[in-house]
Amino acid sequence: MNESKVRKVDLAIQGMGCASCVQKVEKAVKGLPFVVDARVNLAAMRASVTYTPARGDARETIRKAVEGAGSYEATLLPEEGPAGREVTDAIERSEQEEARNLRRRLWVALVLSALIMAVSMGRMFPFLSIQDPEARNLLLLLLASPVFFWAGAPFHRGLVRSIRHRSADMNTLVSIGTATAFFYSAVVTLRPGLFAADRFPSFVYYDTAVMIIALILLGRTLEARAKGKARQSLRALMGLQPRLARVVRDGREEEVPIESVRVGDHLLVRPGEGIPADGVVVQGASSVDESMLTGESLPVDKGPGSRVVGATINQNGTLRIRAEKVGKDTVLAQIVRVVEEAQASKAPVQRLADKVAAVFVPTVLTVSLITFAGWWTWGPEPNGLNAMLHAIAVLIIACPCALGLATPTAIMVGTGRGAEMGILIKGAESLETAGKIQAIVLDKTGTLTKGMPEVAEIEPGENVTVDELLQLAASLEKASEHPIGKAVVRAAERRAVPFLPVESFENFPGKGLRAEVQGREVLLGNRALMESRGVALGQWQDRADPLFLKGRTVMFLAVDGRILGLLAAADTLKEDAAESVGELKALGLEVTMLTGDNKRVAATVAADLSLDGVIAEVLPQDKAARIRDLQKTGKQVCMVGDGVNDAPALVQADLGIAMGTGTDIAIESADIALMRPSLKGVPLAIRLSRRTLRTIRQNLFWAFVYNLIGIPVAAGVLVPCCGISLKPVYAAAAMAFSSVSVVTNSLRLRKIRID
Repeated sequence: MNESKVRKVDLAIQGMGCASCVQKVEKAVKGLPFVVDARVNLAAMRASVTYTPARGDARETIRKAVEGAGSYEATLLPEEGPAGREVTDAIERSEQEEARNLRRRLWVALVLSALIMAVSMGRMFPFLSIQDPEARNLLLLLLASPVFFWAGAPFHRGLVRSIRHRSADMNTLVSIGTATAFFYSAVVTLRPGLFAADRFPSFVYYDTAVMIIALILLGRTLEARAKGKARQSLRALMGLQPRLARVVRDGREEEVPIESVRVGDHLLVRPGEGIPADGVVVQGASSVDESMLTGESLPVDKGPGSRVVGATINQNGTLRIRAEKVGKDTVLAQIVRVVEEAQASKAPVQRLADKVAAVFVPTVLTVSLITFAGWWTWGPEPNGLNAMLHAIAVLIIACPCALGLATPTAIMVGTGRGAEMGILIKGAESLETAGKIQAIVLDKTGTLTKGMPEVAEIEPGENVTVDELLQLAASLEKASEHPIGKAVVRAAERRAVPFLPVESFENFPGKGLRAEVQGREVLLGNRALMESRGVALGQWQDRADPLFLKGRTVMFLAVDGRILGLLAAADTLKEDAAESVGELKALGLEVTMLTGDNKRVAATVAADLSLDGVIAEVLPQDKAARIRDLQKTGKQVCMVGDGVNDAPALVQADLGIAMGTGTDIAIESADIALMRPSLKGVPLAIRLSRRTLRTIRQNLFWAFVYNLIGIPVAAGVLVPCCGISLKPVYAAAAMAFSSVSVVTNSLRLRKIRID
């Protein structure tokens, strides 16, 4: 298959209720001849479909297939970039209306259920006691009918859909169970003589039917609220984008919708306002809160020439910005897109739950029939009634919802939590892999080190101060574009050392510089420059040798043929490198450095950081082979690099983590992108992944155990030995609790401190 021709479409789906719904939608979409793959996420209520171009509108055909799988409402999302504001607002309004409708049904069910329970227990509520059984049953029928037919309508419609599509889901179980109790009671009420027998005594179970509906509606309401909280991080990200922008056009200032901003527009942003688009400051100075981007709380100073990112907050000065990226091209849009895709993805650990969900409801229906037959044949009197109640309990306690929510809710919360901390996890599989990593390989330049040289040592001679030595060196280097020259200039600027005028400037490539400063000849360079100009190194060679052994670049400074001192430059470690490596080792990871530098420099860095291993003098094209060698030892390997020359190694590794700059997140070769260049994000990402994976395992464990224990108990296997049975009402309460507990357990990830 030509991968370049494969396209992708995402859909938002309303109306799915359990893991069986996921299976139905996936089966319907995968049945289309041009569809390559389809993945449906219950918690995110999204579907992601890859397909090859087909005749006609393939996207619309896919949407109709989703809706044809049941009474679902599917909305096509944009092919590129995150869902637009109009689409997301429409989806959110639909979700809110669905939640309001659910609450209305719940309140009707709760109020009428309470009245039915009170009338049924007349001895406890004498003022509601009705002595005539027929009159009491008729009143109960009238009270129960709105609950069964209106509040429980979604379950019954689901049953009708299931019959039409020859499938079954959670609605099937609830509708059959409640309908059995309700219609049995209705027949007893309207035709009391029909069940006047030992097998079916004339008892009514309206309270059972309505309480089951009320409890399951309560569970779904709590579940919907919890799932809403799980999506909170993504909604918060999307809500950061200002709705209006102040644009300067033809010399006039006007306020326009954010969608009207074009590349090249000049935007005015006042203190306290969100920046509408990615761009460059052309006028003004201020501090900008970029915490939404990097997770870093300290504001960043901005002035003319500084780059700014849309949705960050201008704090204390008015800025005039030239827009360079708008709409789907902004960093915020890319972040939202990555998080959306990650939350809609499916982790490998979900496969077992999917296999179970595919056969779950038919299996439960079969168990319910076996339970009915068993109690009818061997159960005590009234065996018919006992058979019905136990069969209903089996139907009601079974819960594919928990299985369907166990993995996606944890992934949704985990990826959202990561985005808040500037950690972009690009998919559920990456999240799961990160939790299993055993060895981590760190690139040196730009990852462990700052990626640019800094002046590490300054050694002046007798009667010369550090500032005097630095002043002469920086005066020569001020006109230089060499990275080491810039490092010398930065060092002088940090110490507020003034520059001296320079004359007769000469550059000797590969050696150093010469100039006249205040009438004196000044040389700054390596040993080769000094020897070519007849300057004796003497004791300075001995002083330079230890620095050479540490991998430093040494520059001698001579005035009128006499050396006054030396400066040593090096690519220094990041401030948090040692602490971050320590955290990685504390997590039980084997930490190795991979670099193209010589072994002497690499050994120095490895010793400073107490690394477990070092692989030096490796060409960029050979880094992937070194990762492959580590994988052959049986370890799950993570590679951390800058995403440029480390791309092959990032792809080869089981997990690739790319160090970002806060504006570049489109690092295709990485599984996880860090939005700031701090190495602290690496142990954060590993810890977050491990905790998310642990939460998924907890959810799956309890979802499976709940059903493995609950269904046999509901069937009555403990009655012969222990006398323990489970009434259908209690089964409904347990079922509602199971899915709510899974989502609530996942929400704990939002409050756990990962740092």
